[in-house]
Amino acid sequence: MSSDGHLVIVGGGLAAAKSAEHLRLQGYTGPVTIFAGEDHLPYERPPFSKDYLQGKSEFDQALVHPKQWYAVNHVNVRQATSVVALDPVDKKLRTSAGDTVDWDTLILATGSVPRRLPLPGTDAQNVYYLRTVEDSTAIREHFGPGRRLVLIGGGWIGLEVAAAAQLAGTEVTILEGAAQPLLAVLGPEISSHFAKLHTDHGVNLRCSVKITEVATQNGRAAGVLLADGEVVPADAVVIGIGVAPQIELAQAAGLKTENGVLVDSALQSSNPDIYAVGDIANHNHPVLERRVRVEHWATALNQPAAVAASITGTRTEYTELPYFFSDQYDLGMEYIGHAPHGSYDRIIVRGDPSVREFMAFWVNARNQVLACMNVNIWDVMDDFKALILSRKGVDPAKLADPSVPLGDLF
Repeated sequence: MSSDGHLVIVGGGLAAAKSAEHLRLQGYTGPVTIFAGEDHLPYERPPFSKDYLQGKSEFDQALVHPKQWYAVNHVNVRQATSVVALDPVDKKLRTSAGDTVDWDTLILATGSVPRRLPLPGTDAQNVYYLRTVEDSTAIREHFGPGRRLVLIGGGWIGLEVAAAAQLAGTEVTILEGAAQPLLAVLGPEISSHFAKLHTDHGVNLRCSVKITEVATQNGRAAGVLLADGEVVPADAVVIGIGVAPQIELAQAAGLKTENGVLVDSALQSSNPDIYAVGDIANHNHPVLERRVRVEHWATALNQPAAVAASITGTRTEYTELPYFFSDQYDLGMEYIGHAPHGSYDRIIVRGDPSVREFMAFWVNARNQVLACMNVNIWDVMDDFKALILSRKGVDPAKLADPSVPLGDLF
C-alpha cells in the first residue's frame, strides 16, 4: 500500500488523533487530513465523566495533542467539518462544507453516539446525554447542595456521573431497569458491590423500575414518571442507556456492517483501502477467536498503531485484550478480557469486597480465566494478561487464595 498518497481520517476523537500520530511515527510521508465533526481539536472523552466533570481538570488537558503538534507533523485537521458522503469506487468524499476531496487510503474513526430514550419529555431543556465537552460542562452546572439530579441508566456513565454529582453535594437518584446496575456487564456477584458503593455514599438507587416519561413544566424537566405513577423529582435529568456505533457513512458506502463496521484481524474493512478503529470496529479478534466491538478508551488508544503498521507496509493483526477502567468515589477498578453473559461458568473472588479491595475472575467450565478485574489493588495487569492468554485451567481454590502469587497460577 502506498505511503505517500492522501490519507483521510474520518472522526475527531482519540482514535483519529492516534491514527495520525502512528502513521507519522511509522514513516507515512503523504498528506494526512482529519475531518473532525466537532469544533475542537481531537480530545479524549473519559475526563468528561470523571475529572473534568468534577472540576479537577481543564479541557486542554483532554486534548490528545496540542495545536502545534499537528503543524509540526503536517497533519491537517478540518474542525467542525463532517464527511457526509463517501465514494469508495472513485475514492472521493463530500464534506459538510460542500467540498469534494480525493483520497487514497481512509480510516474510519467515527465513534459512537448516545442511544436516545424514546419517551415523552426527553427533549426538555434540562435533559442531557453525555458525549461531548459541552455536555459535561452543562451537566456540571446542575451540581451542588439543594439540587436534584436523576440519572436514567446504571451503566458506567451513569455511575460515574452519579459519583461526581454526589461528591459535589447533589441529591442523586439512579433509575435502573435491571435488578442491579452493571448487571449485564459484571454479573450479580460483582454488580451488587457497585450498587452498595453508591448507596453507602447516599445515592438513592432504584432498580427494577420502569420509566414512562420525563415530566416537564414550561419545557423543562421537573421529574421522571414511573409506571406505578410515582414522580421522582428532578432539577435535571441525565440519560445514560448506552451508545450506538456511528456507521451510517460506512453503510451508505457499501461496506459490510453488523453491529459496527466488520473488519478483519488487521482492522481492514470489506474495502481493502478502508480501515476502521475504535467504537465502530467489529473486529475479528485473533486471540479471542470471535468478533468483538469494544466501546472503551483503550481500544481507541491502541488500535491505530496496528492500522498504521499495515498501511505503511507490514500487515499487523490487532491482538490486545479488551480493557477498561472506572473511578467512582474512592474506588478505582480495571477490567481486562472478554466474558460476555453466557460465556463463563462462575466468578471467583480473591480478597475482601467489604473493604473494596479485591480481584474477580470470570472462569469457564474448564477453569480457564476469561476476564479479570482489580478493585483498589494495583500492578496486577501483567499477571492478569498472562492468566488469560495461557488458556490453562487453574485451581479455583488457589485462584481465590490471596496467599498464592498470581504468577504461580500460569
